[in-house]
Amino acid sequence: MHPKIDPVLLSLASLPLLLASCTPSPSPEPSREPSPETSSETSSSGATSAPPNPPQLSLADRDPEVQQQVQEYINRLARQGFDPQQQGVWLQTDDELLANIGGTVPLPAASLTKLATTLAALRQLGVNHRFSTQFFPQGEVQDGVLEGDLWVVGAMNPLFVWEEAIAVANQLTEAGLQQVNGDLIIVGDFFMNFEEDSLLSGELLKQGLNARLWTSEAEIQYRTLPPDTPRPEIEISGQVRYRSEPPPEFEPWLNHQSPPLSQVLKLMNRYSNNAIAHILANAVGGAAAVRQEVITATAIPEREIQLVNGSGLGRENQMSPRTVIRIYQAIERELSPHGLTLGDVVAIAGEPEGILTVRPLPPRAILKSGSLNAVSTLSGVLPTQNKGKVWFSILNSGGDIEILRAEQERFLNTLETQ
Repeated sequence: MHPKIDPVLLSLASLPLLLASCTPSPSPEPSREPSPETSSETSSSGATSAPPNPPQLSLADRDPEVQQQVQEYINRLARQGFDPQQQGVWLQTDDELLANIGGTVPLPAASLTKLATTLAALRQLGVNHRFSTQFFPQGEVQDGVLEGDLWVVGAMNPLFVWEEAIAVANQLTEAGLQQVNGDLIIVGDFFMNFEEDSLLSGELLKQGLNARLWTSEAEIQYRTLPPDTPRPEIEISGQVRYRSEPPPEFEPWLNHQSPPLSQVLKLMNRYSNNAIAHILANAVGGAAAVRQEVITATAIPEREIQLVNGSGLGRENQMSPRTVIRIYQAIERELSPHGLTLGDVVAIAGEPEGILTVRPLPPRAILKSGSLNAVSTLSGVLPTQNKGKVWFSILNSGGDIEILRAEQERFLNTLETQ
């Protein structure tokens, strides 16, 4: 029997900046599905377990002044060559529809898709869920040498990176392990550095455990750690192999845990990281399961959301602007019982890190953006004095995304000022 090691938690401050936003997709432009703009809505999902939703808003009731502002925004885009039929905007308070142009029509959502993944992960896994990676030496450890194999059992931790490998190696070293005269055996879904090939992730782990094998990237990430962090040198003489099941006598020697899901989601959304989104979507059953969770939680009509993955890569991922707001509100309902807010899982304008730091957006707004080839989307909630929370969702496509971003920023800052 080997002594167990206390769980190791990820240091968020030392996460490597491997985090990237959506990239262009060559997928063709999908057809624009007609949608009624004046009738009340009903859900075709047949779901019975959805939590209480905010008041259903009549599509016929809009604020004339705000509606005119949105129409002027669409007109400005049209004058610059953008097809109005490829633009969708939805604005509301908690109980009042302010403006709606194409707001119930599904459009390419880009990384707003990650909000759907956020909601599905919260509903299926729970806000405090932690992903575990377990380590087990099969054999006796004498004088620092394991005569046997080192087993690693993964469970889809999306944040196991170089720093995690270093932390694990130092924990194993402190427990007396210096050398493995056997193989490194990977079991289950072990991912490292956002690599979803478990065998390749095992090769990366083997490097990470031994500073003499570190790549330049590993060295760079090591320098982000506290200066007194040891440089581990656990040498594994054998190969990296994959097994479908751990041995019968498996008993974890070290249980390395991720941060709680809320922090994982915050990082995913702040940096719009596609790899994390893909892993989380797979963890809850894939794109179809994510879509069904959204329909169940929001009571949105099924035709207003179509997903092919959890990240938003590809124009086939489509949501209506109204759906995006419903997702935000459902996320808020999932978080509220735990004392958390949307800002705990989504970016806040003015935060020092993330993909939105370079954009002049209203301070304190909670935001998620998305970009693909000829697609720019932006959605969130603005705190206002006279209307409370103003939820907005803007889905633009059909041309230069830099122009679209500039017009989004102009529109939001004008709205926030007024």
